[in-house]
Parts: sequence; structure tokens; C-alpha cells
Amino acid sequence: MDGTERAIAQIDEMMDHASVALVETRYFDAVSLCTRAMLRALQAHDFERLSRICLPLQEGRRQIRQLATDTRVIRVVSSPEEIPSRLEPGCYLLQPPMIGADARSLRLAGERTKTPAFVLTREPLTLKGRWPVVGVGRVVVRTQVDPPVELERDPIRVSRDRYMGDPPPTLEWFEDAAEALGDAAIASVAADLHPWWRVEELVEKLEACPDHEKLHQALEAAALEASQSEPPDDIRRPDPFDNKWSF
Repeated sequence: MDGTERAIAQIDEMMDHASVALVETRYFDAVSLCTRAMLRALQAHDFERLSRICLPLQEGRRQIRQLATDTRVIRVVSSPEEIPSRLEPGCYLLQPPMIGADARSLRLAGERTKTPAFVLTREPLTLKGRWPVVGVGRVVVRTQVDPPVELERDPIRVSRDRYMGDPPPTLEWFEDAAEALGDAAIASVAADLHPWWRVEELVEKLEACPDHEKLHQALEAAALEASQSEPPDDIRRPDPFDNKWSF
């Protein structure tokens, strides 16, 4: 068995285990296995297998998110001390001085402890009265949404407003903000990119916005297209800051 065959066998074995984990409602195990299999498939440029991983990954994450939202608990967190020492299920809105990287750490802690946590980060209130929301992975995704309540700008505070979580956001606001963030992630991927590079970019965006269902579906569609495409002429993915007129 050569290296390629070995990689394919490992991917298939992981997905067999992931399917069993989903049936047995071991959603964190399923997501972990799917995520590892997806990265293996991407490394092997096995886009057909990668496309088939998207649906079980989406389902596992949907079930975890549902467990978090079913608690109806939304915590507004301004400092690490406000996070329970033993992480509890629920929705967490992190706000300044906490940042997107803190939310990523909290989400990963939820995965390690198998605690359903639906996590968002908002940034300081803008001059136009909106909240930037941000997702962080290997790349950063950002968009702006209306705050859950009308706020006055306070330029002295690091958050640029006086919101401290009273009243807390509604679950509808929380889910809509997460949806807007994932929509921005999809829109940020250039449609004219070669399918192989589009898959790579969507995998990175998904790491930053793992709770967005349409992002999983966009990755599945891009991977199917990539599986039917010839390799790109350039072995290096185009950098958006490249100057095509330079030497």
C-alpha cells in the first residue's frame, strides 16, 4: 500500500467511526473525526471525499449547537473571570476587552471538555452604532450587525458603549448574528478562484465560523467542483495582495 492508498484508507476509517459516533449521539467525537478526515482529504487533494465529509460534519455541529441553544442561557462575558471555572453549556457573547482569539479558545475548551458552547465575539461599537462581530481561526472573518438594544456611544470605554449584558441578547439575535458572520465568510471567497483554491479558502473560513450551515454547504459544492477540475496551473494559491503588474 503506497502513501496515497494509506491516506485514503485512514480517511475512510475515520469516517466510518464518525458515522457510528453520530448514530450513538457522540457528537463531539463525530466532529473531531470529521475535522481530522477533512484536513487529511484536503492535504491529499481528495476533493470527492472531502465533499462527502461536509454533511456529517455539519450535522454533528448542528446537534452540538442545538444542545447549547436549548439551554436558553446567554452569557455576556467581558473578562475571563466571568467564564465558569467548569465550562457550562450555553451561548457566550464575548465583548471588549475580550477579543476573537478568546472566543476561539473558549470554543476549543468546549470541544475538549465536550461542553456544548455556541460562542460569538463582538467588537467596539462603531461610529454608526453597529457592532462588528468576528470569527477567528487561521483567518479572521468580520461583519457588522445591529446591537441587541439601542446604545449610546461612550468613547471613553474600551467597548465604546456601556452595554454589560442587561438585558442579554435574545437567542434570535444571537443566531442571526452568527448567520450574518458566516454569510460574510462565504461572500469573501472570490467566485473566480480556481476550485482547488476556493476549497482551501472555504476550509479556512469554516474554521473561523464553524456554526454556519450554509458555509458547510458551500464547501461541499466547491469540493465537488474541484473533484472534477484539472489542477491549477499555479501551484501556489493566489494572494489577494499580489500585484499582477509587478516583476
